[in-house]
Amino acid sequence: MSIRVRRRRFQLVPSSCRYKRSMNDIRQFERIGDGLLVRAPAKINLSLLVAGKRPDGFHELETVMAKIDWFDEIMIERATGAGIEFACQGPCWAPNDVTNLVYRAAELILRACGRSDDVKLTLTKNIPAGSGLGSGSSDAAATLAGLNAYLDLGLSKPQLMDLAARLGSDIAFFLNGPLAVCTGRGEKISELPAGFDFVAVLILPGVNSSTKEVYAHYQHDAALYGRLHGQIAAFLDKNRVDLLAGMCANMLEGSCFHLHEELGDLKQAVQTLSNRRVCLSGSGSAMFCLLGCLDSERAENVRDTISEKTGCKCVVVRNNRW
Repeated sequence: MSIRVRRRRFQLVPSSCRYKRSMNDIRQFERIGDGLLVRAPAKINLSLLVAGKRPDGFHELETVMAKIDWFDEIMIERATGAGIEFACQGPCWAPNDVTNLVYRAAELILRACGRSDDVKLTLTKNIPAGSGLGSGSSDAAATLAGLNAYLDLGLSKPQLMDLAARLGSDIAFFLNGPLAVCTGRGEKISELPAGFDFVAVLILPGVNSSTKEVYAHYQHDAALYGRLHGQIAAFLDKNRVDLLAGMCANMLEGSCFHLHEELGDLKQAVQTLSNRRVCLSGSGSAMFCLLGCLDSERAENVRDTISEKTGCKCVVVRNNRW
């Protein structure tokens, strides 16, 4: 049974419950002097199913991902020296060398276009790596899109998607969205109509969860997959992403918590404190709880309570618009 997406607008909650945004929503691209600032949003997995292992050794995924309004930033400028200059700064660690996906994406797109422009890329890393929030992949996608605009390379979205696939499985999502069903290794994107507004508290345990190790220890449960797939397909068929998200279905959770037992304990503690279901994002370690129609002040109170009682950094986020 395949997952189907109907192209109609969601009817999820009364408009009075929806978070009222400013008309001046933050945008992905911002010109600053002669440079271009590009924002790279994090994502959360509203659901994540593993259908089984593929012949190529990867796992077949079915996941619904949503971008959130928490960003890394990449400043693109003309370099004073030759070639690509790259630097990483900010509160979170990322490789400050040619192994960083920002550098690799820049190198790839320039080579693909037969260009040798001198560019300076400065990554401000706000989103922790190893958290299941996709920040490295988002950085790569933002670099591809940003350089395409800054250097007027003229690449189409399908061409950018092809380049993204060469760098990683889930990078293509960040060139699409902001809400999508992703299948295959995560590279097959079916966008959902933008209409699922949410407020959530992210819980950041400070644990670096290795995606490779989580998949290596994953034990497939075909019966569980069948049940979850049927429920999620039915919700998507009715455009009820709210009900889908409320399931907190993540088939990588068992493997992640096996490797990091403290995360399972943390999830139980946060569920008790918030009186809400808590979901693991991706392969972890970040978790989130959806807060429905809470206003900003009440959401911040939930955040502060969880942070005070658990010692974890917590961030209030909302669905992103692009």
